[in-house]
Amino acid sequence: MESRSRDIIRQTVIIAAASFMLIAAAVGAGAFGGTSVSELQDGALSAQGSYLAPAGPAFSIWSLIYIGLIAYTVWQALPAQRADERQRAAGGWIALSMVLNGLWLVTAQFWSLIATVIVIALLLATLARVIVILGRRPARGWPERLVVDGANGLHVGWVTIATVANITAWLTQIAPASWADQAEVWAVVVLAVVLVIGVAAAWTTDRIAPALATAWGLVWLAVGRLTGAPESTVTAVAAIIVAVVLVAAGAFALVRRRRMPARS
Repeated sequence: MESRSRDIIRQTVIIAAASFMLIAAAVGAGAFGGTSVSELQDGALSAQGSYLAPAGPAFSIWSLIYIGLIAYTVWQALPAQRADERQRAAGGWIALSMVLNGLWLVTAQFWSLIATVIVIALLLATLARVIVILGRRPARGWPERLVVDGANGLHVGWVTIATVANITAWLTQIAPASWADQAEVWAVVVLAVVLVIGVAAAWTTDRIAPALATAWGLVWLAVGRLTGAPESTVTAVAAIIVAVVLVAAGAFALVRRRRMPARS
C-alpha cells in the first residue's frame, strides 16, 4: 500500500511539473502580455545575441519537445506504468527537468541573465541524469521508446545547444570589447566541445534523438551566422561539420543498439 501511494504521488508530481512548464512556456512566449524571450535581457537571448545563437526558426523544435513531454506525462499516468521500475527511477528526475524548463522561462522574464545561465546548467545536468537512468533499462516497446526516450532525448539534445547559446550570450554581455577579436576562435573551440559531448552521449546511450536535436540547433546556428548578424562563415562551417558528425555518430549508435540482441 505504501509503495502504491508513492507511485501515485510520483505520477501526480509529474503532471503538476508538466502543467507548470506549459504555463511558464505561455508566459515566456508573451501569451499573457509579457515580453517574448527574444526581446528579453536587452536582446541577449535573441538570434543576434551571440556568435553561437541559432536563427529564430530553430526554436520551433520546442513545439515537438512539448508535445513529446505532454505525451510522456499522459503515458506515465496510466495505471500500467504506476509500478514500473524504469519510471520509479527516472520519473522524479524528469519532473525536475520540466520544472527547471519552466523556471528558466520565468527567470528570463523576471530576473537576470546570469540566473538563466545557472538554471539552464542545472537543467542540462538533470537531463543528463535522466538519459543515464533510462540507458540502464531498455524500453519495453516502441510507445515507450517514443514518448520516454524520444521526448527526453530531444529535450537534452536541444538544451545542450541552448546552454551553449545562453552562456555565450552572458559572456558577450560582460566580456571586454577586446574579446571580440577572438570571438570566432572561441566559437570553434566551444563547438568542438559540443562535438565531444554529443558523440560521447551517443556512444554511451545508443540513442539518436539527442544528436538530432543538437544538430538541428547547429544547422540553424550556421544559418544565423551566414545570413544575419553577427556574420561568421568560420563559425557556420564549424557548426555544419559538427552537426554532420553528430548525426553520423547517433546513427551508428542506433545501428549498434539494434544489432546487440542479434550478437547476444
